[in-house]
Amino acid sequence: MLDLEDALRLLREGELSVEGRLVDASNATLYCAATLGQVTAACVYKPVRGERPLWDFPDGTLAGRELSAYLVSEATGWDVVPPTVMREGPFGPGMCQLWVDVDETVDLSELARSDHPDLRRMAVFDAVVNNADRKGGHLLPRPDGRVQGVDHGICFSPEDKLRTLLWQWRGDPLTDEAVEVLSRLRAELEGPLGTGLRALLTRREVRRTVERVDALLTTRRHPQPSPDWPAIPWPPF
Repeated sequence: MLDLEDALRLLREGELSVEGRLVDASNATLYCAATLGQVTAACVYKPVRGERPLWDFPDGTLAGRELSAYLVSEATGWDVVPPTVMREGPFGPGMCQLWVDVDETVDLSELARSDHPDLRRMAVFDAVVNNADRKGGHLLPRPDGRVQGVDHGICFSPEDKLRTLLWQWRGDPLTDEAVEVLSRLRAELEGPLGTGLRALLTRREVRRTVERVDALLTTRRHPQPSPDWPAIPWPPF
């Protein structure tokens, strides 16, 4: 077990050795070992050059969106996204994220339909970052009972693209915790968080993130599916 600062240092500075590839991923996703001194941990490395071009996202931006999602996750304090950095790797610059071991006994289809509090937080997080691809396979049920999420490369579009399996709270009032977190997040978007995001995203994308937070704070409700965009990603798992 590593604390956060040690994990980030290991990801940034550790020597990466490629041990395999996640063949089901649509973009190049490499399973690696990161070693710094006597410490080694598993991680995922997604080089920019391995990103598949998309019609609705600029080329070469997915790794930066992954890091942006991590920055927002950290600002919320919800620990939705595992520790993530941008760094040079064996195949050039890319995103590097700490590997999370999961509880293999958990049925992801049941989990995705559950009222787990981490999923409710994730639903709010996804609304903020405009996640266009929250599949069931992107959920990580940890052995300690927590749930995290991965694969945030197609977030932060300036257009409304929220697609997710987590619609069980649609239209429901936000929890008091969520309102408090969103209020704090809104302030941080005017400070260091906003500065960090503007180094990774366009100004319009950051501005639209602020507007999504404002909309959530105004309605104080979970969003409804859009009639103009498929509400559920395909395939859903």
